[in-house]
Amino acid sequence: MAFVDLNEAVDEFGRHLRAERGVSPHTLRAYLGDLADLCAYASAVGVTDPAGLDVSLLRAWLARQHALGRARATLARRTAAARAFTHHLHRRGLLENDPGLLLGTPKKRRDLPGVITQDDAARLLDTMDAEGPMGLRDLAVLEVLYGTGVRVSELCGLDIDDLDTGRRTIRVLGKGNRERTVPIGEPAVRAVEDWLRAGRPAVATEGSGAALFLGARGGRLHPTSARRIVHSRIAEAGTVPDLSPHGLRHTAATHLLEGGADLRSVQEILGHASLQTTQIYTHVSAERLKQVHRQAHPRAAREDSAD
Repeated sequence: MAFVDLNEAVDEFGRHLRAERGVSPHTLRAYLGDLADLCAYASAVGVTDPAGLDVSLLRAWLARQHALGRARATLARRTAAARAFTHHLHRRGLLENDPGLLLGTPKKRRDLPGVITQDDAARLLDTMDAEGPMGLRDLAVLEVLYGTGVRVSELCGLDIDDLDTGRRTIRVLGKGNRERTVPIGEPAVRAVEDWLRAGRPAVATEGSGAALFLGARGGRLHPTSARRIVHSRIAEAGTVPDLSPHGLRHTAATHLLEGGADLRSVQEILGHASLQTTQIYTHVSAERLKQVHRQAHPRAAREDSAD
């Protein structure tokens, strides 16, 4: 297969990602945006044919991104997009060699995720105003996010029959269309049942389908709306530090480990493909325990200074 120009090759690569790789819509948009930027840079330096891609051009493009102040995470993703693209072109026989293999990967800074304490979580959920349909929904949303550690996209993708109240589990469709079963606690089950009984019927429409969580107009709750709910409800609590839905996921994982859960179990609950991804939470727990130790132990200051 021959392409007229790089843009046509990118379009074909997008179809490949959609049909054969099953990547998420978010990843697809990000990769295609990255590659559109690569095509624009290549065109500016006189390269319009896929065969003109070489490691020098790719490195120059990435160096340009760095000079523009792109974040490390963005540079890492753009490198990954370029590598996936050149690998695809090499497999299609459009590149004799794969220049992407010669690209290094910028290391992403491993910042410790923000979390709230168990007391903060209890204060947030136990004092939330759950009046009316939207109040019932919002409480159920926060209870499920914190009680299960699911991603906000996974929460919004839940259908009513994904909840098994008898077994206290939910069926979640995660990244890469991987399905997993996640335990859910009694407070979250109770909040969801209250929403289904007294909240959802008040906003449901013919177009609501089987969606568990709904927006004010009856459609499936969108992740953007779910993020807004979390931020606004935490702001109402007053004394609880602001947190995103992803922060609630971090908090759930941290509290599981603090409660004695093993790393493999937390990996299964969170739906991480690699245990290495889950291991960051051991650092979070260690930092929190050290903070408690410094504040509470009479000899903590002397022990810390001797480190």
